[in-house]
Amino acid sequence: MTINGWVQIALFIAILLLVTRPLGGYLDSVMAGRRTFLSPVLLPIERGLYRLAGIDPKEEQSWWLYARAMIVFHIVGFTFLYLLLRLQDLLPLNPQDMTSIPPDLAGNTAVSFLTNTNWQSYGGESTMSYLSQMAGLAVQNFLSAATGIALAMAFVRGFARAEAKALGNFWADMVRATLYVLLPACILLTIFYVWQGVPQNLASYVDATTVEGAKQTIAQGPVASQLAIKMLGTNGGGFFNANSAHPYENPTAFSNLIQMLSIFVIGAAMTNVFGRAVGDERQGWAIFAAMGVLFLIGTFFAYWAEAGGNPLIAALGVDNTAGNMEGKEVRFGTSLSALFAVVTTAASCGAVNAMHDSFMPLGGMIPLINMLLGEIIIGGVGAGLYGMLLFAVLAIFLAGLMVGRTPEYVGKKIEAREVKMTMLAILSLPLAILGFTALASVLPVGLAGPANAGPHGFSEIFYAYTSAAANNGSAFGGLSANTVFYNGTLAIAMMIGRFAVIIPMLAVAGSLAAKRKAAASVGTFPTHGGLFVGLLVGAILIVGGLTFLPALALGPIAEHFALLAGTLF
Repeated sequence: MTINGWVQIALFIAILLLVTRPLGGYLDSVMAGRRTFLSPVLLPIERGLYRLAGIDPKEEQSWWLYARAMIVFHIVGFTFLYLLLRLQDLLPLNPQDMTSIPPDLAGNTAVSFLTNTNWQSYGGESTMSYLSQMAGLAVQNFLSAATGIALAMAFVRGFARAEAKALGNFWADMVRATLYVLLPACILLTIFYVWQGVPQNLASYVDATTVEGAKQTIAQGPVASQLAIKMLGTNGGGFFNANSAHPYENPTAFSNLIQMLSIFVIGAAMTNVFGRAVGDERQGWAIFAAMGVLFLIGTFFAYWAEAGGNPLIAALGVDNTAGNMEGKEVRFGTSLSALFAVVTTAASCGAVNAMHDSFMPLGGMIPLINMLLGEIIIGGVGAGLYGMLLFAVLAIFLAGLMVGRTPEYVGKKIEAREVKMTMLAILSLPLAILGFTALASVLPVGLAGPANAGPHGFSEIFYAYTSAAANNGSAFGGLSANTVFYNGTLAIAMMIGRFAVIIPMLAVAGSLAAKRKAAASVGTFPTHGGLFVGLLVGAILIVGGLTFLPALALGPIAEHFALLAGTLF
């Protein structure tokens, strides 16, 4: 580890802290329907969209109607994207004559982009037409991100409202999140990325001759526009197979910094939105602090593991002072590669600027743990906040058990119904991850996927289902996942990870919204200080440790000790 590496990490954290509160204020105004500086331009468009769709934004929905609208929206989106991928060979904007996507891969991809996972069992530049990239994948990048923001706001209203029957209007929340937040920001980001050297065109691929005289095909396309929402919406699906390790997706250290900030800014700002909504910004900062503690721990260990390098390589007499550079870009090095890996898995992004399969065992374990905890360390846009609030409900319940008092959080009593729904949401993740990992680890069709034997091969399978169920989308690249078995089971894991969390969460929100606000008393446990932050972090680590430690021991932990013993798998 170097001072320069830590300065770069500190710069990222400092900028994030500076933008969290201002952006939180803007998001709060937008989602509440208040006037903002963009209203003179966008309000007529917003009203026109409501009239065109027959939506009354003032007509609010119960938690069940909100959930139903969300499910119908996803069914329609899946159908459209699946058909677009299946028929892409017959549609325009296909200068490379890409063929139709096979049924299992098309289904996996449609579910993936619909659930904000963006798992890719294919190489983008060799599989998708420009129309599929723009009208299919990029559109779903916007809509899945807007869905996350809308759902988070519904949960926040559950805490903020008293004796209410409704959580807002799903359609109005979607329009506002897309029109006022995602679209304007992505226009600016697209211009920035073009300035940095990212392509934005509809030209055919270019054939070039290398200095050795070989022929090389250089892919082109509308990359910058998809890159903008890929990062801001914590989607992560790359236009190119190498994702943000590709020089056309991430040309400079400056673009790398902006991409990492884009992944985190909305998720961080949503904590401030929560504080504003419940009338005490300290509540939002407490949630942010719990996320920050987990993030800093992960960043330290990931950077430490990668900066130390591979002892087996050093034993061969190879200079190891640059750290473990296998699978990394020289323009980023170990510090920015480790930071990007932690950022992309702390949020549900999944974009990569280095190959996680080539990380050291403990370096690769940190991204894995980030996802196993439920993508609540900043998390996806909106999804991170409601995931963390579910753990806050659990932490408050545990505190109530310890003191023999009915637990309360921001004035709402946490009772049996809320705890049951919370546990249903939290336990759905290990059910999908461990169940499918066990299945793939014993069936021949599953064992045919990993490129490595031993603990690392197990980690490749374990990482894939963790990434899918956590709606992250990154991968240990050694797994060959484009098979009927993996496409099918990963798609199911993605749906469980998304909808088995969302629906119980909305049920909790509806139950809380109907309750009265309890006045604070001398016996009320304060939830804006260090004690609560420690309790919340402890609850997260205990649940994650008890659930996933055996699987980690079979994978990256076993690989780490094998490495120390001088054994390669």
